[in-house]
Amino acid sequence: MLRRNKLEIAVLFMVFLATVGCLSKDASVKVGESVPSIKTKTLADVGGDFSLITSYRYPDERMYQLSLDEALQAGRPIVLEFATPGHCTVCDKQLQMLKGLLDKYEDEVIFLHMDQYQNPEAFKAFKVIGDPWTFVIDENGIVRYKQPGRVLYNELDWVLSKVLGGEQGNV
Repeated sequence: MLRRNKLEIAVLFMVFLATVGCLSKDASVKVGESVPSIKTKTLADVGGDFSLITSYRYPDERMYQLSLDEALQAGRPIVLEFATPGHCTVCDKQLQMLKGLLDKYEDEVIFLHMDQYQNPEAFKAFKVIGDPWTFVIDENGIVRYKQPGRVLYNELDWVLSKVLGGEQGNV
């Protein structure tokens, strides 16, 4: 019993330290800043082989059509998802949720998925550690919303409606 309690305390302490570390040392691209325009892999770059662009078991080809630099030139809002479902259950759920929003907004918003294994340069450019991370970027390349961890469908739907409605400032 004592050994189990010590183990539980140790796990809780590590979770606490990880959370405090993530919150206090967030060096990632900030809301209100321009995003770095970088070339990221597309499905065409890897000859249509999903295994060379994502560790997601059920990828949606619409998330891999454009490189980030190309998406920024399109003049449309972007949902940029950093998720590595090959080692992250929350990332898997996050990408499932995004597919629902992609169905709703595909004519208005560009959805991009960056997998740490296949697009590490994007993780470095945005200075994100761990995943998932969700960024909503407006048509001018400015971060309007950023969230580490899981984002709910209704939350992101609300953010996208504000960005598409032309509301200025941070969402």
